[in-house]
Amino acid sequence: MSEVPRVLIVANRTAPTPALVEAIRARVRASATSFHLIVPATPHGLHRVVDPEVAGLAEARANLQRALPWLSQAAGAPVTGAIGDANPLAAIADALNIEGYDEIIISTLGRRFSKWLRLDVVSKTRALGVPVTHVLPGSVDACLIEPAVAGSAR
Repeated sequence: MSEVPRVLIVANRTAPTPALVEAIRARVRASATSFHLIVPATPHGLHRVVDPEVAGLAEARANLQRALPWLSQAAGAPVTGAIGDANPLAAIADALNIEGYDEIIISTLGRRFSKWLRLDVVSKTRALGVPVTHVLPGSVDACLIEPAVAGSAR
């Protein structure tokens, strides 16, 4: 009996977006899968210098809490999650070293706004030897899933 593939999802501001939800649904259609979401606690602006240990935690926690129900619904099973290191590559390396995953899904902002793309996070993650799927929000679904919309989508 083979084990269910374990997929690591890495997202922050794009965690609760329709594009990521659809990527999860597509992955589940391919085969039964278990998912774990890591949301890097990325500080913004001067907080990177002034308070790097706690900066970004509140936003990451909110994105995690908002995304987990949607991703769990898309997966058809509970999706677990945690806050990760502010550096997305460090968060990914930590998750791979501690838990080990068969695949990674990275969700980023669009090319114009994504710091992760400027840092080449997707290519650097591929160099770790694990299959990587990159999810970009489309022009229509680039907005966050809002509670009012969420109620009508169920």
